[in-house]
Amino acid sequence: MKFSLATRVFAAVLCTAGAVAVAMGVSAHVNLNRDFLGYLNEQAVGRLELAVPSVTAGYREHGSWAFLQRQPERWFRLLRPLPDAGAAAPSPAQTPAELTGASRRFTLLDQNRQRIVGFPSPAATAIERPIVVDGLTVGWLALTPFESVSSGAEKRFADAQLRAGWAVGVAVLLAAAALAFWVSQRLLRPVREIAEATHRLTAGAYDARVPERGTADEVGRLAHDFNQLALTLQRNEAMRREFMADVSHELRTPLAVLHGELEALEDGVHRLDAPALRALQGEVATLHKLVDDLYELSLADIGALSYRKTELDLGALLDETAGAFGERLRARGLTLRLDLPAQPLATFGDERRLRQLFGNLFENSCRYTDAGGALHVQVRREGRQALVEVHDSAPGVAPELLPRLFERFFRVEPSRNRASGGAGLGLSICQRIVQAHEGRIEAGASALGGLCLRVELPALA
Repeated sequence: MKFSLATRVFAAVLCTAGAVAVAMGVSAHVNLNRDFLGYLNEQAVGRLELAVPSVTAGYREHGSWAFLQRQPERWFRLLRPLPDAGAAAPSPAQTPAELTGASRRFTLLDQNRQRIVGFPSPAATAIERPIVVDGLTVGWLALTPFESVSSGAEKRFADAQLRAGWAVGVAVLLAAAALAFWVSQRLLRPVREIAEATHRLTAGAYDARVPERGTADEVGRLAHDFNQLALTLQRNEAMRREFMADVSHELRTPLAVLHGELEALEDGVHRLDAPALRALQGEVATLHKLVDDLYELSLADIGALSYRKTELDLGALLDETAGAFGERLRARGLTLRLDLPAQPLATFGDERRLRQLFGNLFENSCRYTDAGGALHVQVRREGRQALVEVHDSAPGVAPELLPRLFERFFRVEPSRNRASGGAGLGLSICQRIVQAHEGRIEAGASALGGLCLRVELPALA
């Protein structure tokens, strides 16, 4: 049979408290009886010490124990303690030992340890005191100690203590049961809520949440972390669906164009000439680049992109990249201003990947900057960082959209849209390349009225 966590906690707390209560009750009962009997016996021994002088005086007065054999009723009068000088003899009933019947357990033995009078069956553990007259031991006064509480006030006292112990034990068990119930219901409620929400989460309900009660303990932090996990999974699921939709859309567009062009060629609407082939090649190139970008992103996600890092000069690399885009910039009517450091700015990186990085940045500006605009590329060193800033002119990007520029398939509407070309993967690839080089890339507003992309890479000394 399987029990819930609340039931197990309830049983554990209740059993632990019950065991402690029983152990304390038994210990208290045993110790009470032992100490109580010890107290009674100590009082009786004190009474024995007081009786020895009076019994000695009785023997000295009569010269033998014969008077007690003839008149045994004088025995209890003989046990009365002798009065101090100038003080009246205390009544035997006034002594604590007499309240427990100590004198009834006294036995008088002769010099041969034969009973004369008193308690009829002295125990082998009896406490004895010699009766010495003129230097001779004429007898023994023996006390049979308590070995158990059996009668009178002692029994009532012991019973009262036992009842009190049981009452306290039952009260402790009830309190432990109440505490165990509170712990199992109140403290474990958040755990049950998290467990139920986890079941819903594993079933695909990514909107599952648990209430956060604002506590700073482990359970409160667990609830907060669970909600963050569920939110992350929900976002990832939404991104996965958007990604699949975007990939399907981006792949469908060039495929649809290719299909339409091929049907037009088959039906004789278009002639198979050089312009038709260039149109088909353009769509194939678009499709090829999209697949390549997706492949590179997938490799970057699993950390499988290969990097062969060497020492290189960022200034020279930017100069070569800008030269490769010179014709496209002129075709778009864009003015390029390139500020490079006078001295080589060395960094440690993969030349092919960094060319791809800067090529994507130039490509982004070429695609989305209005014709007749400007492009400003600045390279400099700040401390231990090599900085590359790419500024372009209008159109700009709204501040709230800047952090999203590095998301896959994200394009700013309406100015930076697909009409300008591109699938919205270039900046995502740039971000992965920069991260692989232990750098940082961020987007901001440009003083030219467009976008500023800032890349920080570790510089060599």
